[in-house]
Amino acid sequence: MKIRYLPHTADVRMLLEAESLQKLFVAGTKGMSNLLKEGICDHTFIFHRKTTIKTSASDFTNLLIDFLSDVLSHTYANNTIYCKINILSFKKYGIVAEIFGNEINEFDEEIKAVTYHEANVVKNAESNLWETCIIFDI
Repeated sequence: MKIRYLPHTADVRMLLEAESLQKLFVAGTKGMSNLLKEGICDHTFIFHRKTTIKTSASDFTNLLIDFLSDVLSHTYANNTIYCKINILSFKKYGIVAEIFGNEINEFDEEIKAVTYHEANVVKNAESNLWETCIIFDI
């Protein structure tokens, strides 16, 4: 699983690569959470908060963006950074996952939205990895 942050004019651009679609969702969540609170998901924690998210969409790209948007909504509603995901169900264009995190006092960065711009979940034929680019409106 690889997360790279790339330069972008007024937003944050993140390139994700993973061995499976499920791991791509994990990488996206961790990458977004590390933007909200620098490096928070790079540590091992005992998590005190848990919530379940159920998301469906018309394709895998929309599913990832909608899922990350749902995680972001729960993040702000609960002042909680979510770093761990337990995927309960992953079917064509649908995911049910438990997300685990800890409450924080303040965010390092505010993400206004997870955008669809440049997002395109594909399996790279050369590397055999799932990949996409995510742009966060900050």
